[in-house]
Amino acid sequence: MAIPTFQPPVGPSPGTAHKPTVNLWEADFGDGYSQPSPKGINHIKRAVSLSWNALTYDQMQEITGFFESMGGNQPFYFQPFGEASARKWTCKDWTFTTEGGIWIVTAGLVQSFTTAV
Repeated sequence: MAIPTFQPPVGPSPGTAHKPTVNLWEADFGDGYSQPSPKGINHIKRAVSLSWNALTYDQMQEITGFFESMGGNQPFYFQPFGEASARKWTCKDWTFTTEGGIWIVTAGLVQSFTTAV
């Protein structure tokens, strides 16, 4: 099964936040000396926070429907603004709200290194 690509009906609103997490083994020898070492070959995992601040009901349904169809565990491709190429992500954290008929969606994407779906 091919990994789908997330193509929202409109791009995210300005203000995408990128937050990588670095996973290291660290041996602390005291007196300020330590020896860090990466935990595996993919020890830097990227995360992005996206928001869409002015959506119609149909646009909100398309975005949240995609996330629901991925179930929080299936990876998909997406290229956030500022990235040179698409990466594999999962999304298990999103919200949608409305203010006066305008829909707002926020989502947290975490880089995925899985090889199979």
